[in-house]
Amino acid sequence: MIFWILIAALTAVAALSVLVPFARANAGRAGASLTGAAADAAVYRQQLSEVDKDLERGMIDAEAAKAARTEIARRLLSAADAETAEQGGGSLSNWPRKLVFVVAAVLIPAAALGIYGLIGQPDLPDQPLVARLSAPAETQSVATLVARVERHLADNPEDGQGWEVLAPVYLRLGNAQSAAQAYFNTIRLLGPTSKRQADYGEALTMANSGIVSADARASFEKAVELDPKNAKARFFLALALGQEGKTGAAVVAWTSLLEGADPKEPWVPAARMQLAELKGEPVPGQAGAPVSGAQLPGPSAADVSAAQSMSADDRTAMIRGMVENLAGRLADGGGTVDEWLRLIRAYMVLGEKGKAEEALTTARQNLADNAEALSQINAFARDAGL
Repeated sequence: MIFWILIAALTAVAALSVLVPFARANAGRAGASLTGAAADAAVYRQQLSEVDKDLERGMIDAEAAKAARTEIARRLLSAADAETAEQGGGSLSNWPRKLVFVVAAVLIPAAALGIYGLIGQPDLPDQPLVARLSAPAETQSVATLVARVERHLADNPEDGQGWEVLAPVYLRLGNAQSAAQAYFNTIRLLGPTSKRQADYGEALTMANSGIVSADARASFEKAVELDPKNAKARFFLALALGQEGKTGAAVVAWTSLLEGADPKEPWVPAARMQLAELKGEPVPGQAGAPVSGAQLPGPSAADVSAAQSMSADDRTAMIRGMVENLAGRLADGGGTVDEWLRLIRAYMVLGEKGKAEEALTTARQNLADNAEALSQINAFARDAGL
């Protein structure tokens, strides 16, 4: 009952907020109109009195005075008729305003209540947040589950297991910064392991747009110290060497990582691509190298590695998003030949040949003044069948 009383009160307040200014505006306009008619009549009466005075003083003759009285009298009668019409028709002219009052104050709230009674669920009990978060996990969305864990951790910030559960979920949702903080809390509360350190470094790298920062590098080094065979940590350490311009050390690191690696591992194609680029050898998909869907690399080595813990659909969605970001940046002009080749190869991997051909055309236009770059673009196009 209290709920419905509150609804009625809020409806009344909402209606009055519209009707009161409306009523004041209309009343003001009506008052101004009546005052104007009465003022005109008073002016004309004053003019009649002045004509008589002018005649008495000899300023005008009798014939001129008669003509002036006739014209002023005609105007006075017209003003009097207008004043009478406004006063007599007041009740009739106000009916639209009264109708608006009735509709806004009565009919609209009644119609809203009737519609809610037909399609709404007035008898449905309240569903407070606590109850929703306490529902069985299998019936909840990912967002609700995350909120559920976050609520638990807000009350229990020292629950290391909770942080460890939440961290990879954050990473899958693309919230790398929160994932890094969650991994940090996990290590702080549960202690370091090789996997935790590698995951923490990966989150830091993803939050830093794929660049291995000093903190991320330290975490990967700690992971390798705890487990020298940790492939993820070694992958990012090799990537960091290449980013720092230490080509020789990076070649050694990639070669060592690939020795004995299972070719089916998702990071292997990216590692091979990095090694080939550092050694100056043909990269699969570039001029002079075979092109096939299985060999074509993704957007970048760091991106591929970050996607290895995702489902197939999530991984494809992530890569597609990064490809579109690259395409948007290159569409503004500029871009190196390697970036254009990466974009075209990515479209081929995604099976979007039409977009690959459009990117090829745009690349040729942007690189028209670079003969060497055009040669690479054209050679790739021939090998890729574009």
